[in-house]
Amino acid sequence: MNTHSLRQRPTLLAAALAAALFATGCAETPQLSERQKGTATGAAAGAVGGAVLSKATGGKAATGAVIGGALGAVAGNLWSKRMEEKRAEMQRATQGTGIDVVKTQDNQLKVNVPADFSFDVGSAAIKPQMRPVLDQFAQGLDPRMRVTVIGHTDNTGGPEVNNRLSLERAASVRDYLRNRGLDTSRMIINGRGENEPVAANDTPAGRAQNRRVEIFLSEPQAAG
Repeated sequence: MNTHSLRQRPTLLAAALAAALFATGCAETPQLSERQKGTATGAAAGAVGGAVLSKATGGKAATGAVIGGALGAVAGNLWSKRMEEKRAEMQRATQGTGIDVVKTQDNQLKVNVPADFSFDVGSAAIKPQMRPVLDQFAQGLDPRMRVTVIGHTDNTGGPEVNNRLSLERAASVRDYLRNRGLDTSRMIINGRGENEPVAANDTPAGRAQNRRVEIFLSEPQAAG
């Protein structure tokens, strides 16, 4: 092993130790919220980067790992407390319905409403079962949050019809949320037609899964 590698060993050991401490803390507490998991993951990554950068610029690896870990924790915690609370609210409100409520990789809250709760075949009229879900979604939202609604169809009816229908479905959801007090300037709608199926369209069950609406909630990021 050359002299340069020997000099690097303390840096790498310190970085690995810092990352392990953060990662172990996350692994040993499976009940952590999405927000806490993001903090721990960012902290681990920041610890490694901080240690390597500190050593490379003449500082101490261990000190760099601690500073990097703290900065990484902040960077990883893009999923705010209010987003976590809204996720928990929506999961409780939709439990047992087949509606999916998840956090996306880019820190948005996604509510996927399938056909049973959203729309009949060929219709953009919101089903009565969907209204309580939208009521819960609209309740208590920070006015700065942004909402994106994307409509989808199965493959019956042809692409032109389905493109129009999917957009009409998204517009129906937007209009409903507007009537519940949401600012339309904070809402974006889109129709994807039959282009993004989540199941095969060769069975009634598959077509029902594809006939859906997806609602995304996100927070504006502060300028750097």
